[in-house]
Amino acid sequence: MMTHPRHDQIERLSEALRIALKGLVRQMRRDTDRQEQGLSLMQSLLLHQIHEHPGIGVAELARMQQVRSPTMSGQVKALEEAGLVERAAPQPDDRRRSGLRVSPAGIQALQQLRDRRHDWLSQRIARLSPAQMDALAGAIDALNILADHDD
Repeated sequence: MMTHPRHDQIERLSEALRIALKGLVRQMRRDTDRQEQGLSLMQSLLLHQIHEHPGIGVAELARMQQVRSPTMSGQVKALEEAGLVERAAPQPDDRRRSGLRVSPAGIQALQQLRDRRHDWLSQRIARLSPAQMDALAGAIDALNILADHDD
């Protein structure tokens, strides 16, 4: 069976993009997370999730990260002990459940992480030639379309 040339191009682009993004994200995390304040990769991911979903519960976080609730409880407890996460007041409809929120110290830690990752990426972009920067600028629109498209 003969495949359509456009299909072949899509498959090649898809695989090349997946590999490039995976490598870029892995290297950025590796380089910037070395400077973390003792946070594991999972804890920094959780801090982001809690910041994006204030009031989220431990069980919901566990579902989102596809881990068991006891595992998530331990991760959240470590974030609480570090002063990065706080428990909100219990929910009016379920007094047993209290949501999580990022503390002021946690917000500062997130900002420092964003700043380090921004600096890391800026340093890498500065190494590109003007033509490569133009190509990257053109690709950003397409990447945003890929990221925002709901199926």
